[in-house]
Amino acid sequence: MSRAETKTIRALGLCSGGLDSMLAALVLRRQGIQVEWITFETPFFTADKARRAAAQTGIALRIQDITADYLVMLKNPPAGYGKNMNPCMDCHTLMFRKAGELMLANGYDFLFSGEVLGQRPMSQTASSLRYVEKHSGFDGNILRPLSAQRLPATVMEQEGRVDRAQLLALSGRSRKPQMDLAAQFGIVDFPTPAGGCLLTDPGYSRRLRDLMDHEVELTPAGLHLLQHGRHLRLNATTKIVVGRTQQDNEQIQKLVDPQCDVTIKVKGYPGPTVLMPGGGLPPLINLAACICAGYSKAPKEQPCAVQISSSSGVQTITILPITPQEAKRFLIL
Repeated sequence: MSRAETKTIRALGLCSGGLDSMLAALVLRRQGIQVEWITFETPFFTADKARRAAAQTGIALRIQDITADYLVMLKNPPAGYGKNMNPCMDCHTLMFRKAGELMLANGYDFLFSGEVLGQRPMSQTASSLRYVEKHSGFDGNILRPLSAQRLPATVMEQEGRVDRAQLLALSGRSRKPQMDLAAQFGIVDFPTPAGGCLLTDPGYSRRLRDLMDHEVELTPAGLHLLQHGRHLRLNATTKIVVGRTQQDNEQIQKLVDPQCDVTIKVKGYPGPTVLMPGGGLPPLINLAACICAGYSKAPKEQPCAVQISSSSGVQTITILPITPQEAKRFLIL
């Protein structure tokens, strides 16, 4: 029976929004397969690049927030972390598991991604790709079109639903083959291959590790807060976030929970917004006020007024600033 006499083959791909994601989908679409995309969001990465890729290629895109499941995995990833707090292998496993659930519920024939064998040292080795496939629950149903000819044939190829001869054999870190293929497909707008995951950032990872070491409940607001300001730990149960810039101050203010957080501002002088998540004991609030004043434009050798806002109201206290040099011992490094 010819392809024309059979039903349309439908494939659901994981889309990061990068060039490889686009090429993988277009390689399949070129042989008559109907391709669609799923992308996932958490506080660590967004769907922005995937939205742009969908707009450029015309490929339908689903977006799903997987924060709750992601945080469970992040606390104890079976395959461990990468250089920072990035659980790449178990992250990909979770994404394929979620995509597979959608595949079964909506009648797609298989899953695919833009991964290239050997391109990333942790997550795209042959053993890593195999780990993800095996633990996703969809063994044999995950196709990597860009490297398919260097990998074992999938069920789809064996059954003739996908023409293996039209798939590619890319490997390694060179981007030249992808650039040549992009030109063939007329793709001119795509992001650089740099990762967009905050868990690969050393500074963000240190702050996240601090939360986990102190058994702080991980919430979306708390995780977004890790992107902004200086983070200082005053004791085992209390930390503060000190804005670096006006933009920092604005972002920190947006993440305040007025029911439980304390915010601190120096009166009469430009300076940071300081946020104490969950509040703290009066001596620690005073310490935070001294640190706030030290990072402000207030004179360092004389008392200044600091405004404290909490669920119980607003009060003004007078303190002596602690200089940034003195406050360094509290920085989360």
